[in-house]
Amino acid sequence: MKKIALTGIKPTGILHIGNYFGAIKPALELAGDYDARYFIADYHALNTVKNPAELSALIRQVAAGWLAAGLDPEKVIFYRQSSVPETFELTTTLMAFTSKGLMNRAHAYKAAVQDNTEKNDDPDAGINMGLFTYPVLMAADIILFDSDVVPVGKDQVQHVEMAQDIAQAINFNYKAEVLKVPQAAVQESVAVVPGLDGRKMSKSYGNTIPLFAPEKELRKLIMRIVTNSQAVEEPKDPEISQIYLLYKLFATAEEQQSLATRYRAGGMGWGEAKEELFRVVNRELTPIRNRFNEIMADPKGLDETLARGAEKARVIAAKTIARLRKATGIDL
Repeated sequence: MKKIALTGIKPTGILHIGNYFGAIKPALELAGDYDARYFIADYHALNTVKNPAELSALIRQVAAGWLAAGLDPEKVIFYRQSSVPETFELTTTLMAFTSKGLMNRAHAYKAAVQDNTEKNDDPDAGINMGLFTYPVLMAADIILFDSDVVPVGKDQVQHVEMAQDIAQAINFNYKAEVLKVPQAAVQESVAVVPGLDGRKMSKSYGNTIPLFAPEKELRKLIMRIVTNSQAVEEPKDPEISQIYLLYKLFATAEEQQSLATRYRAGGMGWGEAKEELFRVVNRELTPIRNRFNEIMADPKGLDETLARGAEKARVIAAKTIARLRKATGIDL
């Protein structure tokens, strides 16, 4: 039997090509090696997205985006977190075994407290219990499905470690392996995608290229990429050019070599380099964009896909809850 891998997808922003190479493609590649489960973490999103129309739109857009990028709901389990109520029953039980001290050490909470302190505000100003207890809900997401591994970047390992601590506390208390203890699958070589200004592509920097931008908008954004003042005739180093670094993500090996040679020879301006980047980016993204638009045009079909995934997920979740209720003595 394949080991179980679980990936959570938070619908808090429009997907961009940084998400595509840094999260979506690596996560989807795991489906070949693992029994994979993917969920839309809509309750997690409530910590930051308070507008109902915005949240509803983001849930569908992010779900459609993953499907358009290649997620096959017939081969993996794909569902909305909020459609699996067992998640919240498990969260309540986990809370009883989670120390406040453990939550105090969570990176997101500590960062928020530090930010408040630097502003001379109350340390807990603007911090809701959703943010404070975020790691417990995440632990429930993971543990509920007997996950063996959770693919994470280095900055997210703490979440899996907390899930381990909580599961082990329950197993120790009841002197049985009631809950599976997950492991982090650290993604060492996650692509760092440069944004329009050369910094890491991030919505917080406002330097993203949306994954499903229409062709004209895509070209306009690529033409906005910041470059230096080197003249057309000057030789250029491709490895320090964000245009070329983006190009490498989309181009074939032969195309990469050809463009690098032209960079070093001189005689090519930044405008021409951007046109070549647009060509390869649009080539890869056009079929994904078309598929995304088709899915978004059928919201009922998308909702049905997620509902079918939730049905499969709840069968698994019910077994974990039954095991836990019996161990705790709630079910005699």
